[in-house]
Amino acid sequence: MYPLGKSGILNPKNVYYNLNAPELYEEALKRDEGILMENGALLLNTSPYTGRSPNDRFTIEVGKAKELVSWGGANKAASLEVYNKVFNKIKKYLENKDVFVCDAFAGADKNNRIKVRCINELAAQNLVMRTMLIRPESEEELAGYVPDFTLICAPGVKCVPEEDGTYSEAAILVNFEEKTVLIAGSKYAGEMKKGIFYVMNYILPQQDVFPMHCSANVGKDGDVALFFGLSGTGKTTLSADTNRSLIGDDEHGWSSNGIFNFEGGCYAKCIKLSEETEPEIYRAIKFGSIAENIVVDKNRVPDYDDASITENSRVAYPLSYIPNALIPSVAGHPKTVIFLTADAFGVLPPVAKLTKEAAMYHFVSGYTSKLAGTERGITEPSPTFSTCFGGPFLPLHPSIYAEQLGKKIEQFNSNVYLINTGWSGGPYGVGKRMSIKVTRAIVTAALTGQLEKSEFVLDPIFNILVPKTCPNVSSEILIPKNTWADKEAYEKQAKKLAGNFIKNFETKYSHMPQNIIDAGPKA
Repeated sequence: MYPLGKSGILNPKNVYYNLNAPELYEEALKRDEGILMENGALLLNTSPYTGRSPNDRFTIEVGKAKELVSWGGANKAASLEVYNKVFNKIKKYLENKDVFVCDAFAGADKNNRIKVRCINELAAQNLVMRTMLIRPESEEELAGYVPDFTLICAPGVKCVPEEDGTYSEAAILVNFEEKTVLIAGSKYAGEMKKGIFYVMNYILPQQDVFPMHCSANVGKDGDVALFFGLSGTGKTTLSADTNRSLIGDDEHGWSSNGIFNFEGGCYAKCIKLSEETEPEIYRAIKFGSIAENIVVDKNRVPDYDDASITENSRVAYPLSYIPNALIPSVAGHPKTVIFLTADAFGVLPPVAKLTKEAAMYHFVSGYTSKLAGTERGITEPSPTFSTCFGGPFLPLHPSIYAEQLGKKIEQFNSNVYLINTGWSGGPYGVGKRMSIKVTRAIVTAALTGQLEKSEFVLDPIFNILVPKTCPNVSSEILIPKNTWADKEAYEKQAKKLAGNFIKNFETKYSHMPQNIIDAGPKA
């Protein structure tokens, strides 16, 4: 067993190594960390942090990272002094306290994975990481286990900005030189999950592997599909398809051998969840799952429509809880790549085909609307551009990831589509959200090749190819202008959004080749 002291944690009271799910349930309940829901899942309340807190994450500006990290924006720098202050606080806090340790892997591909040790103050959070990472298959793997990266999470530690150099009482510090992720002050499990994703996005491009913020599934004939998009755009929902095997719902790598999942579990949104619309996710919430911030009644029955705690209620469950999950979650090269966006303007078509150049443009742009609850302070949808559909999680320069995408789709002749899961017939507050039934029909047509049989027309504003027909979808809604009562209002909104695209690209990516720039909107 790799000594805990080598991870910097000295003199704990009791150390619980690699407990199984029932054992961690018992420890969490004994410590009043949560309650059992009627369906058997463990329920936690992570308030006041019910979403990621991007202002509290810092990367330590030291060693090789000084040159490699694309500083600015989400990649805020902190000094080694700040790191040491927070780490010393965590070390002191965990003295004479019980700690829970999980040794696991990030990456289903044994040739492209890292060993991650998770050290947690809370049993429930250790169970989350045991669920979300990939567990060793044998005692032999554990016996020789030496972590490549260590994550230490102590929500009970409250930072003092004036003393510690942090933004608030919470802090997420990533130190690539020391190979550690420190989390203080927040119980929200998404900080741990995305902390490891950030690490993978740093390591893998240096090994010529393309890391992606996407879900993935595969058909019976081995046809792989990728779904890119930010939280709330439908990655998890649309990749959970009864007719296809799920590779994973959020984080993947694309190597010279194909696609592989980074995780061993799923972390799904629960707001407005129903068995009718999302049966696989609904049925995965049972014993062994860990839910966050769901409202329950006196009988512990969950009310997934109640957003009084947050719009961002979540559940973590093992990938094996999805009946048609592919385990190990490794597959071939993608035939279809889908970019998902939730357009709050209501002017993007439900689906458009993208050329390689347009795919590069829209991947780098990463347009969507942030949905309520995904981050603290977001109470209603707001238009945003998130680089490569995962800007907050990309430590390296965006051009590195964009070039990897372009190279892959050209090498393996992948079809690329932009699908709008947002609003139609008007902007947010006027139009209606695309129904899951319509979106599923569009996705099915794309995956089966039926969409390729349609005649495509060029959208003159957004410069994308829009199909005139799609099986099981009304042709009227395919051209967004047709769904607006006020055509002039549509033109105004469309040109406004196109202008936002152009301004964003000019500001951030003026160095991109002219053929990529020319593939964007033309307003």
